[in-house]
Parts: sequence; C-alpha cells; structure tokens
Amino acid sequence: NTEKAEPFYRLSVSKQKTSSEIINEARNVLRTLRTSRPFTPTEDQRKLFGSGSSRAPQNRPPSVFSLHASSFDLAESRPVSGVRLSPLDHKPILVNFAKDEDSSISLPKPPADAAEIRKVSSARARLFRRTFQGNFLSAKMVPPDQNEEKLDSEEPAMMSNLCRSNDNCLAEQRSYTAFNDESRQLIGNEHIGGLEREDFLKGTAGKLLVQPRGESDQMKKPGTSSSWPRSTGWKRRVTGLEDETRTNESEEEEIFWHIKILPILHELQKEDNIENLCLACTKLYQALNEGNMLGKIYKRRSVLLKTLYKLVDIDSDPLCLKLAKIILAMKVDGKNLLSVCKLAFKICRNEKNDYIIQNDRLLDCLLEVLRTEDLQKNNEALLYCMGAIKFMSGNAVLLNEMVNKGAVEMLLQLMKQINNIKENDTYFSNFGHLLVQLTATLRNLADLPPARRQLICNGTISELSVALEQRMNDKDVCTYIIRIFSKLSSYNDFCAALADCSRCYILFLALLNKHQKQQDLVIRIIFILGNLTAKNNQAREQFFKEKESVNTLISLFQTYHELDLNAQKWYHERGGEGKNHPKHPSEAEDVLIKLIRVLANLSVHPSVGAALAAAHRVVELLVTVLEYKSVDDCEELVINAATTINNLSYYKVKSSAVQDKKLHIAEMLLKLLMSNNMDGVVEAVRVFGNLSQYHEICDFIVQKKIYKFVIALLDAKNQDVCFSACGVLLNLTVDKNKRALLMEEGGIGKLVDCLRDFGPADWQLACLICKTLWNYSENITSAASCFGEDTDALLVLLTSLLDEELALDYSLDRDLRDYHKLYWEREFKPVAEKLLDRIQSHHS
Repeated sequence: NTEKAEPFYRLSVSKQKTSSEIINEARNVLRTLRTSRPFTPTEDQRKLFGSGSSRAPQNRPPSVFSLHASSFDLAESRPVSGVRLSPLDHKPILVNFAKDEDSSISLPKPPADAAEIRKVSSARARLFRRTFQGNFLSAKMVPPDQNEEKLDSEEPAMMSNLCRSNDNCLAEQRSYTAFNDESRQLIGNEHIGGLEREDFLKGTAGKLLVQPRGESDQMKKPGTSSSWPRSTGWKRRVTGLEDETRTNESEEEEIFWHIKILPILHELQKEDNIENLCLACTKLYQALNEGNMLGKIYKRRSVLLKTLYKLVDIDSDPLCLKLAKIILAMKVDGKNLLSVCKLAFKICRNEKNDYIIQNDRLLDCLLEVLRTEDLQKNNEALLYCMGAIKFMSGNAVLLNEMVNKGAVEMLLQLMKQINNIKENDTYFSNFGHLLVQLTATLRNLADLPPARRQLICNGTISELSVALEQRMNDKDVCTYIIRIFSKLSSYNDFCAALADCSRCYILFLALLNKHQKQQDLVIRIIFILGNLTAKNNQAREQFFKEKESVNTLISLFQTYHELDLNAQKWYHERGGEGKNHPKHPSEAEDVLIKLIRVLANLSVHPSVGAALAAAHRVVELLVTVLEYKSVDDCEELVINAATTINNLSYYKVKSSAVQDKKLHIAEMLLKLLMSNNMDGVVEAVRVFGNLSQYHEICDFIVQKKIYKFVIALLDAKNQDVCFSACGVLLNLTVDKNKRALLMEEGGIGKLVDCLRDFGPADWQLACLICKTLWNYSENITSAASCFGEDTDALLVLLTSLLDEELALDYSLDRDLRDYHKLYWEREFKPVAEKLLDRIQSHHS
C-alpha cells in the first residue's frame, strides 16, 4: 500500500477557523461551569438592620424602643384627608356616668324641649329601620315623618326579626343606658302588634334612651343618667369655605355612637382580662366598619382614639395587634402614625406573633399606609411600616399573601419615588434606611414564582440599577439589591433581560472595586457575572470589553487568594488539629470558586478565550491554585481551576501563557490524576488531551506512565470520559515510537468496545477512535499482527457503522437525525472508510 497520510491530532491546528467552527469542534473541550448560589443565613433576630449592617448604631433608627400611651398625641385625631373643623358654637355640659365615676367618657347635655326629643325618637326609628335593611348610615338624609310612614307600613314579622337581631346589641348596654323593666320586656317580645310597635317607637324609645333634664323621677331608673347633644347645634362652620356646610356627623351617627360604639368603649375601660379586651377590640373594629366610621371625621373620634392609646400601656402583643389595626384604619397622621407604625413593627418583630398576624389582616393596613402616605412628610413612619412588612415577608404564609395583594408593584412604585430623591436632598440618607427594608422585602418576594414573573416584567432591573448607582456608598442597600439580582439571575429569562442592560456591567465592576473586601457583596456579584456569561456569548464579549474588567477580576483573585493562603497558614501553624479545622469551602475559597467560574465562562468566547490564554497573570493564579490546594481540601475550587486551564489550553496563540507553563501545569495535573477523586482525574485527563499536542508533554505522559491511567479510563462506560481519554491516546499515536503503548493494558480491545458502545450515539467520539486506530496502524504489515484478536470484530463493526441505513436511527426526530447525519457524513465516514480499506487490504 503506497498511501502515506499525515497522522491525525487531537485538535487540528493547521488552518485558521471561524468562531462557529471552534465552538462546534470544541465540544467537551471548552466548557462553562456551574456553581451553587451563595448561602444567605437567616438572621437570629428580627431587626431593622441585620447583624451584618454597615450602619453604625448611632447612625441608624433603633429596632428596640419603649412605646406607651404617652407616645401618642391626644390632640391629633383628624384623618389625613380630613378638613379641620371650627369650634362648636354649642358647648354641651358633660355629665359622668354614675356607675363609673372615673370614666373619661361622658355624654353631652340632653336637648331641653319636647320637639328635640321627638327628633331623636324619629331618628332612632330610622336607625332601627336601616339596621334591618343592612344600611346603618345613609349619605342622604330623609325627613323624619317620611320615615315614620314607611316604618308603619312594615310587616310585624320584620319588626320581630329586628328585635331579635338587635337583642345582643341592646343587651350589651344594659349597665350603661337607662331604661325600665317594661321596656326590656318589650324588646324581648317576639310578637309586637302594629299599635304596640308604634307606641314602642314613639314613646318607649324615649324611655329607653332619652332622659331630658327635668323629667319625672318615675321615668328615671335610680343611679343612672343619660344625656344627648342638642340637635340644632349639629351644623358647623368649616374653615376655609365660604358657605357653611353640614358636618358629616348625622343624627344616625349620633345614635349609632350611643348604641354600638359607646358600650364597647366602656367595656374597654373597665375590662382587665386580655382575652376579653381583644374580643372587645374585634367588636369595636366591626362596629366602626359597619358604621362607616373608620378614617372619618366625627366629633368623638378623639375620645375613641384616647381610649385605644391608653390600652397600649397594657403591653400585650395580641391586644396591641388589635389596637394597631383599628388605629391604622382610622387614618391617623403625624406623631400618631409614627407611633402606631412602631407598634406594628414591635408586634411583627416577634416571630411568635406570626400566627396571630396571619389571622388579623394587619398586612392590609400596612400596605394601605405604604400606598397612601406622603413619603417626605412621614418617612420615619414609613420606615417602621416597611420594617414590619419586611418581618412579615420572612413568613411563608404572609409572603404569599403579599404577592396576592399586589405588594410587588406597590414596592416598585415606592422605590421609584425614592429614586427621584436626589443626593443633595436633606431626606436622602433617611430614605436609605427605608430602601434597606424595601429591598430586603423584595429579596424575600423573589423566592415566589408569581413575584418573580412580576419582577422580570415590571422594569425592575432599571429601577434597581438606578438605586444601585445612587446608593453606591450604602453597602446595606447595595447588598440587598445584589441579593435580588443573585436570586433572579438563576433564571434564564431574568438573566437574558439583565444581560441586555449594558449599564449593569459598569455598576458591578464599580461595586467590586469599591467594596473589594466585602465578601458577602463580592461573592454575589461574581455569582451574577458567572450566570450572565454561562450561556450568552454577547454578555461574555460585553463584559470583557468593559474598562478594567479583567484587571478587576485579577485584583480580586489576588486578594482572596492571599486571604485563603493566610487562613491555611494560620491553621497549619496551630498543628492543624481540633475544632478549628476550617470548613470548606471557606468564604475566601467560595469567592475564588465563583471567580474562576467567570473566567472559564468568558474563555468559551473565541476572541476573549484567546486573550485570556495570553494573560500571564490569569494563568499564574490558576496554576497557583493547583499548587497550594488539594482536591481533598476543596474539590470544586481545584476542579474549576483545572477546567479553566483546559479551556485556555485550547487556544493556540503565539503568546500563550499556558504553552509557556505547560510542563509545570502537567506536574500539577499529575497530583490531581493520582487523587482518589474521579472528577478530578477526568478533569486532569481533559487538560492532558489538549497539552499532549506538545512533544514535551507526550514524553512526560510516557515517563510518568500516565498513559496506563488513560487506557484504564476507556472502561469507564461514560462517553465524555472516553472522549477525553481518546484525545490523549490520539496525540500519543502521532509519535511512531509511542504507538506500541496502545497494545499495553488491552488498549485496542477497549477502543473497539468504546466504538461499539458509543459510536451510533456519538459520531464525534467514533471519529476520534478511528483517527487513533488510523495513527496507530500507519506502518501496518498485517492486520492480525497490528490489531490482534480484535481484527475481525473491528471489521464487522466498521462495515455496519458505514451502512447509512443501519447506522443512522431514523426513529429519531428529524432535527436530531439531521444533526447525526451531518457528523456521520463529515467526520466519521471519511476516516472510517480509509481505516476499513487499510485493514481489508492487509487482512489475509
């Protein structure tokens, strides 16, 4: 046979290749790396600022404070949106309840004439009617006589239902409201006729509730007194308006107050059992809600709030939760808003309260504060409100509730407002405290898929980037924003969106340079960069082109390598025993793992990889890791370093630092090859697959008997391992003097087995095996002496693999079949046909 072909190399380097060819050819040669997300430990205690906060205690609002009734301002009781009212012309005489001498709640003076009594009676009739209709307070006032006519036409059964439904309500006030036994009997009666009903409404109601001054003693029950406001004084002047307008406190409100609210306030004053106080607060909230009195202006609002504020002194979390909910719903502002937000914060700070918070809808009230309150006017109140919400977000049930109630969008809107505050503004630093709470909450929300979807779609990246840029000096804010990015960058859709934000690379580099020794911040930025460069060639190029990008990575590598070396040295100096054994990976090792991953991912890009292969400092640092770190100490760090060296060794550039250091690298790889770590062994073989193109490395492989290891790996029954092992053997067989080594350890038989096992599924590997056998059989004289007992098996196998119908599985989907056919035709078929022809021509 006269043909004299050039031997095949593991990687052909004869001609300049396009980027796509390099990427395709580099299958299993160039690889990106995966790693775990940095671990964020849960804080032991709930605080406004965590234990790792960069804020000095004297420069931040406190997490612990005392809160008393005196913390509230009794003068302020106006709803935020209310109009301040002018003083009343009529000044009622306040009369204390006889049964409760110390009571701070007292009723105004009663009307003096019978006409006023009739007005109240008719109002009461309307109240009863509207209670039954489920509409206690109508915005429209109906004349009294109209209502009486309508009421008279009601069916008696309806009235009896009314009496039943109001039985509880009236029973609650027996000790506070004067009425005689006869009236009590009336109320309990289920069969009231039309005439009796009319008498009840027109007459008995007066006995029940209205006791004008000067009435006969028979009408009064001893030891009680009741008083009513003068209805003619219910018109008030409103400041700033030309026309005198009616106050929105109507007759119905007046009666509602006495029937529904006042008895509960007395109960709150007299009760000392926490459980009963909580129940009374629940009733009060329901009553205020029913009467549409939450967040509304009415003259007794301050009396109600004062009663609630005093109960804060009891210092019971379940009770304070009820109080906070009512006070927040009443739309207080100023000092009272701050105090009630602190109260909510104090309750939420205790994790044990999460269960009662879940059941009492405090979250709704706090989200309403965030949604409606003025940012600049109430920044401290919003801080504690947001702090309370942050604590709630640590609970899975409440976190889900937040998402369902639109918290993500609300928080992003608030962030947008904060981002509009410029650095020279006096509020700027205060809003930094608020931003810490807000971003910490968003970080927790990022755990939930529905919230993640909102965060990806709602322009979150640009708002977070603005905040990051503005707060570059605030390490706490930066850390939480980076934690959000770190969490979300594990998802492809967010990663793609972030990669499109060209500004992010500049910000990340600026942060790395500014906070180089802040491990918790650095590791997350590096993790994000690793995710960005894992699958996106454009991201690799863009990051690499940013000014000082590689130098920043080198500087960080140096810093954390030194920290790791010092920690290792400190440990060995103390005998390397006992409890002080370092955990792996340590903080410094973890940064290095993720930093090397970025380098490995960048090196997949052809021009970036070639540039990094020529960056001597990068290669030096990678080799240093192999020198001082054992795979048993920190497997991921050592294997990542070997993988990155492998990627860089792929590029044959003139000034390649890998080529310069190839023998030293081979020495370091031998240490990895001799370890008991299979992943480490395979990684070392992969690097030898590239380096064995150099004669010095082939000599080193033979001298150290590394080839025996490589042949043994062909039994691994793993096509990637076989692929790497074949690469080394292929390059060894280029040298005529080393071909006989393939017969040792049963190498030929193992190659034939690999071809049979993996050939039809992996034509690149099949091609590599045929090239190795082609090189090996260059000086063939007889097939039997060359391939021994494997000759016939190899002939049959090659024949069947070259039969297109047998070789290509047509049950595969079309795209996959086309892919297989491309590699079968282009790579495998030309080499296999030449090899088959050679064997047949030398086979007797």
